[in-house]
Amino acid sequence: MRGILLALVLLAVRAQAQPVPASNAAGASNSAATLAARIDAFIAQPRFASARWGIDVVDLASGRTLFAHAADKLFVPASNAKLYTTALALHLLGPGARFDTTLYATDRPDGHGLLQGDLILRGGGDPALGTDTGAADGPGWADALATRLAAAGVVRVRGDLIADDTRFRGPPFGTGWGAGDLFADYAPAVSGLTVGEGTLAVTVSRQGTRCCTIDVQPASAGVRVVNLSVDATPDDPSSLLLYRPLGHDTLYVSGSLPRAARARTYTLAAPDPARMAGQQLLDALAATGIAFDGHLRVLRWPRTDPALDDPHTVRIATLASPPLAQLVRHMLKHSDNLYAQTLLLQAGLRWQHSGRGSCGWVLHWTEQWGLCALRTLLGEIGIDREQAHFSEGSGLSRQDMVSPRATTTLLAWIARQPWATTLNDALPSAGNDGTLTWRLRNLPDGDRVEAKTGTLAHMYTLSGYLVTGAGRRLAFSVMLNNYQRPIEPNGDWAPPYPTHDLDAVVRLIAAYADTPARIPPPSEQTR
Repeated sequence: MRGILLALVLLAVRAQAQPVPASNAAGASNSAATLAARIDAFIAQPRFASARWGIDVVDLASGRTLFAHAADKLFVPASNAKLYTTALALHLLGPGARFDTTLYATDRPDGHGLLQGDLILRGGGDPALGTDTGAADGPGWADALATRLAAAGVVRVRGDLIADDTRFRGPPFGTGWGAGDLFADYAPAVSGLTVGEGTLAVTVSRQGTRCCTIDVQPASAGVRVVNLSVDATPDDPSSLLLYRPLGHDTLYVSGSLPRAARARTYTLAAPDPARMAGQQLLDALAATGIAFDGHLRVLRWPRTDPALDDPHTVRIATLASPPLAQLVRHMLKHSDNLYAQTLLLQAGLRWQHSGRGSCGWVLHWTEQWGLCALRTLLGEIGIDREQAHFSEGSGLSRQDMVSPRATTTLLAWIARQPWATTLNDALPSAGNDGTLTWRLRNLPDGDRVEAKTGTLAHMYTLSGYLVTGAGRRLAFSVMLNNYQRPIEPNGDWAPPYPTHDLDAVVRLIAAYADTPARIPPPSEQTR
């Protein structure tokens, strides 16, 4: 018996270490081992001794569980949390929802084109403003607004430009996001007025043979650079360090580039996306020939702007975001945390104004209203609060906890919704696009996997749909937590990689699903 188990482990390791051709997958599925035995053998490898696996596989046609392992236990879902946020946003807002960015003037220009009042750039929570994702006028958004202002007869503005960032109540980051994340491009400030996805590019270049010059784009980011870089030495060939203290706009660059490198570019979170948006509009006004005599001011929660309720305030122009379906597609394909958290906040606003209740506690922040809406939806789906807990909408927080069974329950519910195709098409497609472009290639002929990836340090997840060539459709959730990856003697990560391990389990599921294998009764399923 011990020899049989060893053989099964070796077979599973081989499956995760290299792509499985269709013929090999068919051979594996024809083996005498059941799906449960094969997965049990794989996750029983000694390198997983300190880790936790959670797996649930459900046939969507019959609703039967094909395999379960610790399916009711709680795991950190990482970006699998975006499945829940997406379902909430599509359910409450609809695939066609859009979010407006609007330019107002607090007065009309006189006969000479002089505007004695302020301009107000009111953010509507469009995470795609100023990008090619599909926002109105893309990177030329500010030029479009300046052109409309000129068309209204304005040639000079004597007031200020107010960048209004008051749409959302609460701090500009998700609850549970780590301080070390807030400097990175994957955790930009979450703002009602965001441009360029809240990021900036820093290019560190050699000047001749010496290190280094620093260039920050866009210049409207308003970053002050303190250049402390030095030439590399033989003992320290590469020690470049970029650091911006939280809440500050000063970027310190120290250390050196490798001697062989001419330049390197880094993408970082911008210190103030709303101010960056306001500055871009001011630059566009100047390019359009509109003189500006005032100052740029940023208005943030908990302050409000009474001018928006003043009857003298005039709407100059509005830029609509892409439809929610397009925002969701970008968010899931690229696992974008900014989009996810913003959509949770948008759903929270809708819930707050719906009058449907506050979940039994006092809600101060827009994020809390979004989580209240999510908790209510999960209860309607049949997911107990003990099976899913979220503190934000992206999965970047380690306070988020869900069970694999809750996730397959959600996936089964999604499959019955009128917008199911919208979400399914937005998921990364294995071997084709998004975060699964290079994963799960060479599946058995006709098999498809559309699923959401998830990665945090020591936490790895993959949940979605598997459709066989014969049309059988499964929902699956595979979660690996508390896993210390193998490390080479030099400190580099060693194979096999956790993503390969998750993919290996999905391959075993696919091989089993491709044949009319016997479904083990509940008494034989691993719990």
